[in-house]
Amino acid sequence: MIMGMTRKFSTILIVCLCSLTLAATVFAATWSSTANFASWSNGGYTVYNDVWGSGAGLQSIWANSYSNWGVTSNQPNTGGVKSYPNSTKVINTQLSSLKSLTSSFNVTVPTSGSSFESTYDIWTGNNAHEIMLWMNKYGSVGPIASSWDSSGKPVAEYTNVSVGGHTWNVYKGSNGSNAVFSFVRTSNTNSGTVDILAVLNWIKSKGWMSNEIVNSVQFGFEITSSPNASFTCNSYSVTSS
Repeated sequence: MIMGMTRKFSTILIVCLCSLTLAATVFAATWSSTANFASWSNGGYTVYNDVWGSGAGLQSIWANSYSNWGVTSNQPNTGGVKSYPNSTKVINTQLSSLKSLTSSFNVTVPTSGSSFESTYDIWTGNNAHEIMLWMNKYGSVGPIASSWDSSGKPVAEYTNVSVGGHTWNVYKGSNGSNAVFSFVRTSNTNSGTVDILAVLNWIKSKGWMSNEIVNSVQFGFEITSSPNASFTCNSYSVTSS
């Protein structure tokens, strides 16, 4: 009787293991890595894990394509950006030569317990200028600015600016290596389309940058702290002409 039960249990165990193996095969990502600076090229884009901050913890990245990817990030709450997993599209076109430059995105992110923003990082002028478009932000994160108020909050250069299909508070500062222009959306969104060219031309109209080369468009998650949290880019694309 005991032998029969053992055989029955063994059969069930084998079936379960086979089922788990099949499930893992079905849901396995096309590419994955836990290396801090892992990268994967696909469809004219490059997906980066980009774990670079001081005291950063483990972060694993997966991707099925440049458009569909994500990370599980375990970052300590010690202040400072730990990582910027992203998908990058190289443009390398002069601003005045661009007729259009737009992007669409859709993400799934944690809404509590983590500090981060879903953001574009656009580089121009041989990376002299960094333009960040914060689509959402959670936790104790704030943009680089030129001044702060008495409570330590960054002071915006302009507020409620409607450009590129969204309304932003705009900050201007430097990280010590390059100028940083941060457009922080006045309300969080996890999906949308952005007219990036309109934003760049608005910056140029303020005299903050010249008619320079637009080097690349990145989109991803700038993570300051996250208790083993998952971030997913469901879709993402950049179109230019």
